[in-house]
This record gives sequence, structure tokens and C-alpha cells, in this order.
Amino acid sequence: MKDTIFSVPHESLGAFQFDDSVAAVFPDMIQRSVPGYQTILTGIGELTETYAQANSQLYDLGCSLGAASLTMRRKITQPNCKIIAIDNSESMIKRAYDYIHAYHSDIPIELHLADMSDMPIENASVVVMNFTLQFIAPEARQALITKIYQGLKPGGILILSEKIHFEDAAAQQAIEHLHLQFKRANGYSELEISQKRASLENVLISDTHAQHLARFKQAGFSSAAQWFQAYNFVSFLAIKGA
Repeated sequence: MKDTIFSVPHESLGAFQFDDSVAAVFPDMIQRSVPGYQTILTGIGELTETYAQANSQLYDLGCSLGAASLTMRRKITQPNCKIIAIDNSESMIKRAYDYIHAYHSDIPIELHLADMSDMPIENASVVVMNFTLQFIAPEARQALITKIYQGLKPGGILILSEKIHFEDAAAQQAIEHLHLQFKRANGYSELEISQKRASLENVLISDTHAQHLARFKQAGFSSAAQWFQAYNFVSFLAIKGA
């Protein structure tokens, strides 16, 4: 379904929520809003093929409809692996169940309706957070990244994709303009763009590139680097030492 949620004027714009209306159009919304999204999914698959370990668990934190989980499952070559997919939106989990069970695989995907901050991370070789940390309260982010690090096996990885902002005002303005042009080129009107921006204010709170790297370092990751960027959307790879 096409995303038309903000195509008509709303007298009162509430905070953005991952409810039934968003879940119904989410694939279209993210393709038209996030530059490089398919490239990031492909990279998640390739990194999973390289880093997934036998007899381990893989996590998709903030799984939405399960796109990253399905990508990981297709690329796992090691035996006795399980994917644990977590989201706090009941609407997303219900639709993810249908998406995931439309494809047969011997690799199980467990879906959990829960807050990722409350779920344990254990015996993990790959953890994915695909545009979800930005919706976690900033003061809770370090604790979550540290918990992920502690739950990873030696040699395990965290793939973290996020919208970022830039400390340099001129750079921020220029790159934000590129993103706006991307959305316009994908058919979003000025009304849709402005209303969605207002709805996301104080809901999606971005970090800088430096803040992400500092968080990885504080958690204990031995290596961390950005592996992808399109405008103000990036993906990081953090590796736990062997």
C-alpha cells in the first residue's frame, strides 16, 4: 500500500507512532524516505554470512516487519542458529508474523512483542538495530549498547543504522536539503513532508557520527566504523574482540 498518511491536512498532529496505519504502508514509507535502504539490507546479509557463528543467536532489535530478520536468515550458513526479532509495536509484530511465515526455512525466527531494553541479549553472534536506536531515549542508549556488547560472543558484531545530524550548520543544511529532495523525487508533497517532520519532532532524536563511535568505544568494542552513508543516513559496524 502507498503511504498517504500525511497527504491531507491534520488539525492536530500527535506524536508519530508505529500503529496499524503505519504498519500497513511501512514498506512504501521506508523505501521513499530512507536513501540506501536496500543497500543496507544487502550489507546486513553479507555481514551475517561472514560473522554468524554456529550454535548462536542473532537479534533484530526493533524488527518492524522483519526485513532484516529475513535478510539474515537467507544468508546464515552456520548450523544451529536462531533469530530473535523484537519490537514494541503490536501492529508491526502481527504483520511481521505474516511476512516471516510466508517463507519456509529451517532457521527459526522468534518474534517478541517487547521493549528491547528489557530483553536479554545472550549468546549472540550478530545483533542488528536498523533505524531503531534513534527512537530510544538518549539517556538510555549507552546502557543498551553496553548490554548488546556484553551479550555478544567474542568476534560477534553489532550493525547499527541511524539517521544522524552534523555539528557543522552549513553541512547540516546542505545534506538535509538533499534528503528533502530525495523525498520530493519519490512523490511526497510539501504538506506530507512538513506534517511528518512535525509528527516526528521529539520522537526521532538523532546523534552525531562522533557520538555513535564514542558509545561503541565506551561499551568495549575493539573495532567500530561507518560502512555506509547516503546523505544523513548511515550504518555502522562494531566488532567485539576475539
